[in-house]
Amino acid sequence: MGQTMDMTVGNPLKLILRFSIPLFIGNLFQQIYSLVDTMVAGYHLGDSAIAAIGATSAISALLIDFLSGMNSGYSIIVSQAFGAHDEDKLKKSVAAMIILNVWMTIILTGIMLVLIRPLLGILNIPKEIWSQAYIYIMVVCVGLVSTVCFNMFAGILRAVGNSWIPLLFLIITCVANIVLDILFVVFFDMGIAGLAFATVLAQAVSGMLCGIYLLRHYQYILPGRGEWFLSKDLMWEMFTIGFFMGLMLSVVQVGSIIQQGAINVLGEMVITAHTAARRIILMMVQPFLSMATAVSVFVGQNLGAGRLDRIRRSLQKTMGLSVVWGILACGLIFWSSGVLIKSITGTQSKQVMNLAEHYLRVHFLFYPALGILLCLRSALQALGQKLIPVMTGGIELVLKILAARWLIPHMGFYGVLYTEPAIWVLCTIILIMTYLVWYRKNI
Repeated sequence: MGQTMDMTVGNPLKLILRFSIPLFIGNLFQQIYSLVDTMVAGYHLGDSAIAAIGATSAISALLIDFLSGMNSGYSIIVSQAFGAHDEDKLKKSVAAMIILNVWMTIILTGIMLVLIRPLLGILNIPKEIWSQAYIYIMVVCVGLVSTVCFNMFAGILRAVGNSWIPLLFLIITCVANIVLDILFVVFFDMGIAGLAFATVLAQAVSGMLCGIYLLRHYQYILPGRGEWFLSKDLMWEMFTIGFFMGLMLSVVQVGSIIQQGAINVLGEMVITAHTAARRIILMMVQPFLSMATAVSVFVGQNLGAGRLDRIRRSLQKTMGLSVVWGILACGLIFWSSGVLIKSITGTQSKQVMNLAEHYLRVHFLFYPALGILLCLRSALQALGQKLIPVMTGGIELVLKILAARWLIPHMGFYGVLYTEPAIWVLCTIILIMTYLVWYRKNI
């Protein structure tokens, strides 16, 4: 029998931290092999390869965020059934999760293979990096199934409180990705395609290992023959919460695609600087994301058990921790941003260095707001408040469109600098007000 964690009893903060630590380490390893991609590209293929990866990063992020968001939504229903000790619904919700993922993988892969060229046109990819960008994103789209498998199996394990096993497989995958990066690019001279193939194969390894472990150690939560006959109500419940959570994240990324198109017009130097800075931001945001995922599972289990008092205490403490990390991260960036950028890219361009450092320092001044934003988005989704989190994603989309159409063309790189921090602050205020309304009605 596999390990589980019942979050309906015990100290809320300790449970959330205990659950989020392996999530953080796992997310950190995922970012490490993304950084390795960038480093291998920069040191062996040049700044143009970094620009090609960065120019298409919004598309890959859109796909990954939508699929991981859907699986996070599905796992909320699984965690609620686990918290309520409803064995029948637990098994059936796992069955629904598998069915929905199969169909979504087929549909999304087909759509992306048809639309990839028009999307690259929307992104205004510079001619000098277009072929590299196309090769990279095409391989990522073809290998989408590997991303889905890991997100699905890891989501099931995390819903019942096991966040350590997905971590173990992510560490193995990270090592495999680094080895494959070096093998494909340095020794086999496969260029940017080698980086994409390495990432896809590494993700396939993590998905396969996680699935095998789930099959061997968690038979008691997996559906039998009778649990595959699902009611329309359960399928609709699973689909809507998964779709809304995936939509919330993907709407944000649609805005990023449009914004990336405006950034790409600014030239290769700006694209390279933006890509390097985003890699560092993605690394530093992992504590926020880990705590947000842990809060989602905690809220799901305790909502299923009717323990609303525990939800209130957990959110207060988790948001406090997020603010503390935001302040510490800001100090770290102001102290070491130059060293980080240089080590990641290997660039010799002073302009790239200056642009990336400026980008980081402006964004990290507003980092505490981002921590609260991510925590409350996940918590409100787990509480069944689907609309407002998606609306904040819609607000972000609209503001990024306005920035791409007006602010960035007129202000250039400075328009890029201030768009996201302003969005973070506005959406955080909206989510705080939404939570306070829910709190007054229910507690």
